[in-house]
Amino acid sequence: MTPAGRNGSAVGACDPCLRRMALVARLAPYIERIATGVPGARSPELLGLPDADLVRAVAGQKARELLAADPPLDLPALRARLRAAGCWSVCRHHPAYPVGLLDAGDAPPALAGLGDPGLLGRLDPDACVTVVGARRATPYGEGVARDLAAGLAAAGLVVVSGMANGIDSAAHRGALGAGGISVAVLGTGPDIAYPQRQRRLHADLRERGLVLAELPAGARAFRWCFPARNRIMAALARLTIVVEAAERSGSLITAQLAADLGRDIGAVPGPVTSPLSGGSNALLADGAAVVRDAQDALDALLGPGRPAVEQVGPPLDPAAAAALDQLERGLVSADAIASGSGREASEVAAALARLELYGYAERDIAGRWWRTTLHAPER
Repeated sequence: MTPAGRNGSAVGACDPCLRRMALVARLAPYIERIATGVPGARSPELLGLPDADLVRAVAGQKARELLAADPPLDLPALRARLRAAGCWSVCRHHPAYPVGLLDAGDAPPALAGLGDPGLLGRLDPDACVTVVGARRATPYGEGVARDLAAGLAAAGLVVVSGMANGIDSAAHRGALGAGGISVAVLGTGPDIAYPQRQRRLHADLRERGLVLAELPAGARAFRWCFPARNRIMAALARLTIVVEAAERSGSLITAQLAADLGRDIGAVPGPVTSPLSGGSNALLADGAAVVRDAQDALDALLGPGRPAVEQVGPPLDPAAAAALDQLERGLVSADAIASGSGREASEVAAALARLELYGYAERDIAGRWWRTTLHAPER
């Protein structure tokens, strides 16, 4: 059965658009050699070139051979590989092609995907938010990303990210955990779970969301592929939020690409002492919208007044409430929380365990405790 997209029409890329996908895959090693002086920085610029210009720009003396396409690009074999991997394709000539990509002159003519292609109809920029950030994120950053995405998904928005470790994967899990839709844009073929530690998340996204890529099934990643996929993530949504990013971060490339398209930029404030918040805090200094929670994101995207679905946890007993108060004062160790609350260490340890169980707090591998964004009931 042929997958169906928006309005029930069959999804499939036309030959010229699929040929471009095959050409980019064939040129991938050549693009790698010239696009990664600053890792991958030139790849979006290169991918905006027409076929012949792209080949000449990246292949050098091999250009004539590649332009002759000997052997020719085998589209039936490419389609067979997509089908064998359970993938489908869609191109810009099809009504299901994400409308936000039509604004970007360098967007891929065709995408390969996994998941229900009927969800492509949900990818209106006004209904999508891209959430990105550091791979080596702090517990604070991951917790904020997860809770932010959960709130956005609960409000009916689609959460877009790149399935990387850290902020990206936390955002996907938050959206899926809230019963919403999340879209991963990969730098590999859509059937490749990259990084491998996100195999379970890849399966969940395939089952309950979408996985998109501009490379065909089976294609491995090069360094240039990641800034290249960032341009797709930026174009899909009207609002891109950087949760946590250092001053030299790929997430800032996504934000810049979004700004170049006239999209809105938001950033989550982070500790001024944390290098992982240097880039996101710099975005705020440059005028990005302050995003503390899903309500801030909704206000930035839709204007003030759109209510978010407020996430409120279960009631707290006095010991747990006292421990939560100390967490909100910035104390991060169990001993400091016990001292600040005037309670026994064993009582505080049990209270912190309850806070973690209820979703109010998280603990990192160093044993430090962090407050999540889950609201507590009025006390």
